[in-house]
Amino acid sequence: MSVELKAGALSDFFSSAKETAKEIDEKRKVTRKNIIWVDPVDLMSILKPERTRLVQYLRKKRRVVFSELMSDMNRTPVSLNNDLKILLKYQLVNIFKEANPGHGVHKVIEPTFGSEKIEFKAEI
Repeated sequence: MSVELKAGALSDFFSSAKETAKEIDEKRKVTRKNIIWVDPVDLMSILKPERTRLVQYLRKKRRVVFSELMSDMNRTPVSLNNDLKILLKYQLVNIFKEANPGHGVHKVIEPTFGSEKIEFKAEI
């Protein structure tokens, strides 16, 4: 199973939901869909090389502390936070704070896609 990012508007989401409802009404087996509807501008933004590298890194790590991620990817906190913000917006990562005994708290990043492939689909 893969995660599918589709460029589209709210109406596209409702069309997809209507198709699924029709399958249910017709008592057909409903196929599981991992579709995330993305604003077309954001879709292009997610495909930037640094974000692509970030997704590939997260796929290997499963869970990483922000400071380690920043160091491993040789990124500034601002640029990394910007990239994580857009991935968080589309539920591709979870970000939370965790106690770091003797050192306060640290930010932890976990990908939600695991080892599944991510497919991008756009219609122009």
